[in-house]
Amino acid sequence: MAESVFPELIDGLPNICGQEERVGEAMANGRLVGAADGVDLRELRSCFAVALHMHQPLIPAGGEDISTAAVIGNLQWMTEHQDIGDNHNAPMMRWCYKRMGEFLPQLLDEGLRPRVMLDYSGTLLYGLRQMGAHDVLDALVRITRAPRESRTVEWLGSTWGHAVAPSTPVQDFRLHVQAWQHHFASIFGLDALSRVRGFSPAEMALPNHPDVAYEFVRTLRDCGYRWVLVQEHTVETPDGTPPANPHVPHRLVCTNSRGETADIIAIVKTQGSDTKLVGQMQPYYEALGLGPVELAGTRVPPLVVQIADGENGGVMMNEFPPKYVDVVRECSDSTTPMVNVSEYLAGIAELGVTDRDLPQLRPLWHHLIWQRLSPGDGPLRLASVITDLAAEQPRFHTEGGSWTNDVSWVQGYEDVLAPMDRASAAFHQWRTDTDVATSDPRYRRALFHLLSAETSCYRYWGQGRWTEYGAEMARRAMQAIQGRDE
Repeated sequence: MAESVFPELIDGLPNICGQEERVGEAMANGRLVGAADGVDLRELRSCFAVALHMHQPLIPAGGEDISTAAVIGNLQWMTEHQDIGDNHNAPMMRWCYKRMGEFLPQLLDEGLRPRVMLDYSGTLLYGLRQMGAHDVLDALVRITRAPRESRTVEWLGSTWGHAVAPSTPVQDFRLHVQAWQHHFASIFGLDALSRVRGFSPAEMALPNHPDVAYEFVRTLRDCGYRWVLVQEHTVETPDGTPPANPHVPHRLVCTNSRGETADIIAIVKTQGSDTKLVGQMQPYYEALGLGPVELAGTRVPPLVVQIADGENGGVMMNEFPPKYVDVVRECSDSTTPMVNVSEYLAGIAELGVTDRDLPQLRPLWHHLIWQRLSPGDGPLRLASVITDLAAEQPRFHTEGGSWTNDVSWVQGYEDVLAPMDRASAAFHQWRTDTDVATSDPRYRRALFHLLSAETSCYRYWGQGRWTEYGAEMARRAMQAIQGRDE
C-alpha cells in the first residue's frame, strides 16, 4: 500500500492543518462514486443503508492534576481504569472500532455484497493512534484502500472534534471540517479522501437559525461535500409540514437574512431508537415492506437510512455483529439490497434524476420565520422576528435539533461555552493580528486544543468533571495562542 502523502503526526500532534490547498484539490477534483456494481435500480423493490458513528473525546486525564495532565483519548483512560464504572467495556469498544475490517473481507470471501458507512471523529482516530491501537487503524486502512473492500465502505465526513454545529462558532465549524479532512487524508490517503462525499453532523444536530444554517451548508459545499445526513424531525418542507416521503433524497435549501442561499442533498434518517434500529438491522426489514416510488417522474426504489453509535450499549456490542452478517447473507443479490448512499445517488442519476428534481427541505421552524422575514432584511430584523416568535410559540427555538430534538446545545452550558467562546474569539483575533501560517507549530497547538475543547461530550453533560475538562482544554488553547505552552 502506498504511504500517505503527508505525515499523520507532526510534533506529536495530529496533522489537522497546513495542507489546505492539497486537501481542497482532492475534494474538488476527486472522482465521484459510481453506481453499485451489478445492481440495476430499475429492477429493485427497495434498498437500505446503515452507518456506524464512532467517537471518543480527548481529555486532560493522563495524570492526577487536571492542569498538567497529558491529553489522552477517553478510550485509553477507560482501558487503564477498567475497575471504574462501565470502563470494563473498553476492550469490547476497541474491537467495535476494528471489527468492520474483519467482517467485510469475510463476507466478500463468501461472494456476498456487504456495505457499510463509517463516521469516525478525529479525536477518536488520534486517540487510537496515541494509545497504540495500530491494529485497529491498520484494519480500517486495509478496507479503505484495497480495491475489493473499498467498494463496500463509504466514509462520511465529520467535524474533527465532534463539535455540534448549532453552538459552534461558524468559523470554528469550518476549521473542524477541514481538520478532519487533513487528518483522514494523512491516515488513509488523498485518494480515499477524494471519495468522501457525504457528511455526518455530530449528534445529528442541524442548525436552524437561518444565518447559521446557511453557513453550515455553505461550509459543506465549499469543502467538497455533496450530501448530508439529517434527522427527520429537524427538517420541514417549505410549507412547514414534515417530509411526505423521507425515503427519497431531498434538497436542503438554506437562505440567510441577507438573501444568500446555499443548498445540498439531504438524506433523511427516520426517527426511532437508533442503536436498536441499526443493531437489529431494522432498516432492512423496513425496506422489505416498501415498494418503488415516483421521483421526478421516474420510478426509483426507496432508500431506508439509519445511523447509530457503533460501540455503545449491549445491542451494538453483542447483537449487531451476527445480525449484520445474517442480513448481508439474506439481502445480497435480492431486490432489497444493502447500498451506500453515494452509489444510490449515482444510480438514480443514471435514471435521469437530477439534484434540481429533488423535493426541498428547510430546517425546522423556517416556515414561520420566512412568513415574517424577507430575504435581504438583514440580521437585525431576523433577531427581532426570532424574539417575537419565541414569545408567541412555546416550542419555537433556533438552537438547532439533534437525535432526540429535546436537547438544547446552548441553554445550561454556559460554564463550558463561555471558556470555549473566549478561546475561539482569542484564536481568530490572533490569526487576524499576526497572519500566522496554518503550518506554524504554534497555530497547530492552539487549533488542536480549541477543536478538542469544542467536543459535544463537554456540552452534553453540562456540569461536573466533563465541564472541567472542556474548560481546561479551552485554557490550554489560550495558553498556546499566547505562546505560554512552549
